Amino acid sequence: MSLKRRKSISMVLSLLIVFSMIITACGGGDEPEPAAADTSQEEAAPAADEAKAEDSEAKEEMMEVDLSPSEYPEPQLIVGSRPVQKLPLDQIVTYKALDSYNEPDWINELVAAGELPPVEERLPVEPRVVLATGMAEGIGVYGGVWRDFSACPTEGFNRGAGQSAGWFGIEAAAFASLLKSGPIFRRSDSLEPLPFVAKSWEWSEDGHELTMNLLEGARWSDGHPLTTEDILFTWEDMIIDSNVQSPKGASAWTFNGELTQLEVIDDYTFKFVFPVPFPVQSLFQMDESDFHISPAHYLKPLHPKYNSDMDYVDFEASMPPNQIPVVLGPFVPVEYITDELMILRRNPYFWGVDEAGNQLPYLDEVVFEKGPSGVGRTLSTLAGTADHSNLENPSTFIETLKRAEEDDAHFYVEWGPETLGFSIKLNLSASLGVKDDRDAALRELFRDVRFRKAVSFAMDREGISQSILRGPFLRGWAGGLFPGSSYFDRSTVAYFNNRPEASAALLADLGFEDTDGDGILNWPTDRLASGENLVVALITSEDAEETQTVGDAAVTLLGDLGVQVNVRPLNSAARRELIEAGEWELRVDRDSQVYAVPFTRCTDLGPVTKEYSFHREGAEPRQLLDFEQDLIDIVTAFCAEPDTEVRIQQMAEYNRIVTENVYFVGVFVGRYGLAAAKRFNNVPAGMPVFMYQWTWDNVMAEQVWVAPEEQIEQLRPGVIPTYDSE
Repeated sequence: MSLKRRKSISMVLSLLIVFSMIITACGGGDEPEPAAADTSQEEAAPAADEAKAEDSEAKEEMMEVDLSPSEYPEPQLIVGSRPVQKLPLDQIVTYKALDSYNEPDWINELVAAGELPPVEERLPVEPRVVLATGMAEGIGVYGGVWRDFSACPTEGFNRGAGQSAGWFGIEAAAFASLLKSGPIFRRSDSLEPLPFVAKSWEWSEDGHELTMNLLEGARWSDGHPLTTEDILFTWEDMIIDSNVQSPKGASAWTFNGELTQLEVIDDYTFKFVFPVPFPVQSLFQMDESDFHISPAHYLKPLHPKYNSDMDYVDFEASMPPNQIPVVLGPFVPVEYITDELMILRRNPYFWGVDEAGNQLPYLDEVVFEKGPSGVGRTLSTLAGTADHSNLENPSTFIETLKRAEEDDAHFYVEWGPETLGFSIKLNLSASLGVKDDRDAALRELFRDVRFRKAVSFAMDREGISQSILRGPFLRGWAGGLFPGSSYFDRSTVAYFNNRPEASAALLADLGFEDTDGDGILNWPTDRLASGENLVVALITSEDAEETQTVGDAAVTLLGDLGVQVNVRPLNSAARRELIEAGEWELRVDRDSQVYAVPFTRCTDLGPVTKEYSFHREGAEPRQLLDFEQDLIDIVTAFCAEPDTEVRIQQMAEYNRIVTENVYFVGVFVGRYGLAAAKRFNNVPAGMPVFMYQWTWDNVMAEQVWVAPEEQIEQLRPGVIPTYDSE
């Protein structure tokens, strides 16, 4: 519908309202004057007839506009993309005793000198065996170094108490957990974590008990045995001790107001007792992000519960960065120069082998250069001094790709699945952050699916994608699940894509017209913001350039339709403050991995909690939209569903509801890229930079190897972690 036509209809409708008010006023008096009433009716009749005709014509014109969703297209493969080679678990890892075991020659020399026990005594009864069928290049050779970069300060190594060792892969290299979720993307048989320190588990028939079986005979990096004493200490004195800043505390293990219990059965067996049946999502709270197994023999004597000379501040700092920590991972930090360098060496007590009996890891050394910003990792990789970088900001893609094409580039670039998404969220709370009539009117508008569809139809997703990065790297996204998710089904997507005439028709149907001729639509007279210009505020992120590009595009695309958008870039702290207070209208997000791996963060899928991202509850009870209760029901069932196939069906229905109702406006989706050294072998094909976890957890670094002729000089050859006898 043309702007001129919309203005004409608006003027006629306004006349109709005025005449209707006159009729009502005259007919409602005690003693109306018949002549006056008759005159009004006679004068109003032609105008009313004309208005009805115009209104009918407008509705007919709207009916002619296609408001149906488009079919969501298939993705394009891009150069450097390889499909993930999915396998059942029993072709990736297993647990079994082998006839004999091997280790590097230089470790054999330490054994011969009496500095280490024989490898057979350092390994579990049944080690974790990484199978050749699950290796990209097969069984490897010993030696070599992985050079990397960390931009986070190293606070210390008491990870279970919330300390950061420096992230960027340091935690993944040094620590271990009950289960491992990073490599789930490789599984063809299930979407559950892989066994790790816990080699197996069994649910009771009623689903209230989960029995976990630890590796028998595994040892910490100082040679001390790992037993359920460590698990019990981690549970009672780290996770559920409210004085300890555990990354995942008691609330994560509380169901229906009741805390899960942990019971030790023997030295290598324990069980969780849940207040609800089959909380399968709890498996993801036992992985590398959450269940940080802590060494009881080292930390228990330092815990305030057992040592009255210690307080919780001292306890948190009891594994300082300048001391070699006691860990379970394949590598141990042996040297740290503050804000400059961290060197990790192979853990001679690591409890994993390959199927030829070679104790893992294959690499001898990992080195992390330290710097102030994550961009340093990319720059170091381009310069040849680092061996890995995650490409997570599209603005860096082209420079990295150009460097990778040069003859002397030591790295290649590979692209993972489509799990890098940006969207526009609308504040759906009816009351939180509402300060005046305009705020109330906007929230009512945002809660109307016609407006959300109008915003979606306005988005030129192809144009936005190409303006950020030309080529097939980015494409439109409807919202809902990422196309790269294992749960994604293209047939469930309702894609309201780039049809400005549909946006205009929906805005007109909502009653918006440019009544004052300034090019901006005006609120209908029956709304709280009667007659005002339709102006919305949109916040972007100073930390993500792409959010600002989307914001600028929204200004133009919605502006062409008469919606004025005012963009405000904010830093992360300011954004978070406004979001928590509910004092925002629209925002551009780089979206969470909940839309890639929903089962790991299932309660973030919908308004299950009062703190839900874009429909938060304040002092007043939340007013759910009709379909939101359906989402809550689906998500609640999904979180407790043990059957993978049933979960896939539930997510198909979830995605249908989310996209049909334009719960949020997806804008574009792309792929994270991996830049990795060409000399590395056994990096899985199609490995996502970020899905369940980041690169270091996904790659299973203990299996990476380098051919002898490509190995570079180590900084600390021959060094192993050593500890005081005390």
